[in-house]
Amino acid sequence: MNNEKEIIEKIKSNYETKNKEQTKLDELKELDKKVKNPARIFSYIYGTIGTLILGTGMCLAMKVIGDAMALGIVVGVVGIAMVSTAYPIYQKILNKRKAKYGDEIIAKSNALLNNN
Repeated sequence: MNNEKEIIEKIKSNYETKNKEQTKLDELKELDKKVKNPARIFSYIYGTIGTLILGTGMCLAMKVIGDAMALGIVVGVVGIAMVSTAYPIYQKILNKRKAKYGDEIIAKSNALLNNN
């Protein structure tokens, strides 16, 4: 009986909404995500598309999916260019977002460090 009660309480606690205040550390973590996530998401998508284009170009050049070697080379070079520029674009986006949110993050970090 007691074991059942504990299980019921545990399940119940999973569905109760907890009125949790957002701490300053949580705010700092959210700001950090706000800086990094857009750059990461863009570079993952851009790099993946570039990789797929490169693979398509390779298949065309090796005559796996058609008989267009010249087109395959051109498509492959476009893919190589995209894959090669994914990281520099990531860095540029990240640096812009760091410049935009950097002062706020430093201020919150200093406030947290001074309180401890």
